[in-house]
Order: sequence, then C-alpha cells, then structure tokens
Amino acid sequence: MLTKAPRGTKDILPDKVGNWLYLENLIRKLCGQYGYREIRTPIFEHTELFQRGIGETTDVVEKEMYTFTDRGNRSITLRPENTAAAVRSYLENKLYADTNLCKLFYIGSMFRYDRPQAGRYREFHQFGVEALGEANPAVDAEIISLAVQFLKDLGLKDIKLLLNSVGCPKCRPVYRQRLQEFFKPVIDEMCDDCKSRYDRNPMRLLDCKNEKCKELAQDAPAITDCLCDECNDHFHKVQEFLTAAGIEFELDPGLVRGLDYYTKTAFELKYVPLGAQSAVLGGGRYDGLIEECGGKSTPAVGFATGLERVLLALERQNLLPETNYDTDVFIVALGDTVQAKAFEILANLRRGGFKAAMDFAGRSMKAQMKQANKANAKFTIILGEDELQANSVVLKNMNESTQETISIDELLNKLTTLTK
Repeated sequence: MLTKAPRGTKDILPDKVGNWLYLENLIRKLCGQYGYREIRTPIFEHTELFQRGIGETTDVVEKEMYTFTDRGNRSITLRPENTAAAVRSYLENKLYADTNLCKLFYIGSMFRYDRPQAGRYREFHQFGVEALGEANPAVDAEIISLAVQFLKDLGLKDIKLLLNSVGCPKCRPVYRQRLQEFFKPVIDEMCDDCKSRYDRNPMRLLDCKNEKCKELAQDAPAITDCLCDECNDHFHKVQEFLTAAGIEFELDPGLVRGLDYYTKTAFELKYVPLGAQSAVLGGGRYDGLIEECGGKSTPAVGFATGLERVLLALERQNLLPETNYDTDVFIVALGDTVQAKAFEILANLRRGGFKAAMDFAGRSMKAQMKQANKANAKFTIILGEDELQANSVVLKNMNESTQETISIDELLNKLTTLTK
C-alpha cells in the first residue's frame, strides 16, 4: 500500500482548507469589483499550445513540463501555466465576439517539474487575471492595481512593485544585438543554460538564477535605452496611470520575466519579509500570444500568482483568520432504542441551519460528552429511553453549564431563539 504522496505534491488537510477558502473568496470578490469573470480551463492541453505560447527556449518548456503521449498517440501536457490555455479558450469559444475587452480570471492547479522548496511545489495553485483585446496602457495599470490591491487586502504591507518594459518585435532586435555584444567576452564563464541561450534568446541571460551568471549580468545594457517610440510612449503612460492611482513603483531594467510571450510592460510584486523567496506575483503585456496561437493580432495583458507563496507570506505574518469548525449542537444518544429518533432530530437540526453532530458508536454518556467538548459544541442534547417515552430531551448549554428538559416538538424553535 502506497502511503506517501509524490514528491512535490501536498495534501490540503481539513484544518487548512479554511485558509484556501478565505483566499479564494477574497479573490472572487475583488475580481468582481474590477469586472473580471471566472474561467475554468482543462487541466491538460495539447503540448504544442505551451511550446508555441510560452516559448521553446524557456525553462518551463525545456525542463519543467509534465508531458506524456495519450492512447491516441497525441502529445499532452499538464498545464504549467494558464495564460496560454485562457487564450486558447478565448479563440475557440469566440469570447472576443461579446466585447472589445474580455476580462477573465482563474484559480487552479498547475504542474511544473522543479526542485520543491518553501512555497513551491510540483503541483501548485495559481490565481491569475487576463485582459484580452485592448492596447490602452490604462489596462496595464488596471491589472497592476488589481494585483496590488489583492496583496494589500490580505494585509501584506511591505510590498514592492518592480516595473519594466521588454519592448516589442520592432525594437527588441536592437537590444538583442547589444546583449550579445555585452555577454560575448564572458559567455564562456556562464552556465551551460546561458551558453545555449546566447544565440537563441539572449534576453533570458538576464533571468538566470545562477549566482555567477547574475554577477556577470549586473552591468548589462538596459532595454529601456533601446525602446522604439511606441514602446517608450506606452511605458511612460503606464507609469502616469499608476501615479494617478497612487501606486508606488520602482523601475527595474533587469526585469524580463521568464516567458517568451511578454511584450512592453513587465512587472513583479515582491513581499520583502520573505527574503530570497520574496517574488509573489508577476505579469505583463503579451500582445503577440493570441496571434501565435492562431488568432488575429490582439493586444492582451495579465498576471499570475502562486497561492502557496501567498499563504506562506500570510502564515509568517499571522494574517490568516481563524477558521471556526465548532459544532452548534451535539446529540448524546443513550441506547439502541433511541438511535432512530436521535437521527431524526439530527436531520431536522441540519435542515434548520444548525451545525449538528451525533455519536454513531453507541458509547457511554461520559465518552459522548467528551466528544461534544472536543467538538466545542455550544449545546448538547441528551436523549435516553425515559426522554423518548416523554417525547422530550435534556438541552444543556455547554458555555453556561445549565440544562433544562423541553419537548422535542419545541426543540428547533428553542435553539433558534437561544442562538439569535
């Protein structure tokens, strides 16, 4: 019998589910305020979608995807992220026909083969938003505003917003050439991944996690010095809108994000107290992705955040609310002859809106009262053979240590009055 979950996965146990529900309820409320609607895409897609959408030179595609061949000899991949899947759904279901700006959000499991560490698993959960169909930099600012408000609504205060522009296909070739010229004298000192990226995608050299490579990339040229007029104008307008909304930011020329589909705006939110694992949310504009996936050229922008990382931050700062699992009423049934009546009372209490429970093991009164205390029951109903004959129960107030005998017919109304 296998009794251990696969490495990089984690059970979400009953005492932790309340934390997830708290997070998900806040997400749905916030996205509703901003006019974003929830979408749920399949947990796996055709592999080509991610190869084309994310980019074949990314770590995600090269090293981290869970890919297999199904019985129809098709290459299938568990989704490593959800933007490409949302774009596929946008095109397949013609969501562009309803409005010029399609605003979506999602919550769900993603899968990447990576080294497990604090707040990072091989099966992890993401919350993300996508705004498809509008090039106005105000949409970039709205997306960023939603991201900032999400973390602040959770009570996280030491948030740092990093902002950059990664250009577009018109100006990026100039930057690509400058990067290759900069790294050429030191490329032999860099890791094997960087050596392979030097010709294929030199911007990825700025995103390497190897300490030596990061040191060699410190003085690399900034892409903002190579932006075309359109990208430069867009970048300054995003900053203007963020300033108007009262959102502080820091320009970071080295921020390029890890996926190939980004154009123009790129941003990242860091929660400083997490230290080395401080990046909790990232996103940007991806105006070329929809066309790459087979649609018309369509502007789009979005972000995603790993919920495990967010929960880790909330736990460390004691910002998670206590979840109440207490029972309203516990029924102590004494003897086999009263079991059916006790179960009838249990059903009626639950239909009346109470969190009710009873003992099914037929244990002693002492053992059942102990179970009622463990469940933090507010009230206990004691039903024995004498009470059954009299059509009554003993109702005990556990907080006040008082009790009274009342008719079973009056029980529901009595409890409703006591709990108002």
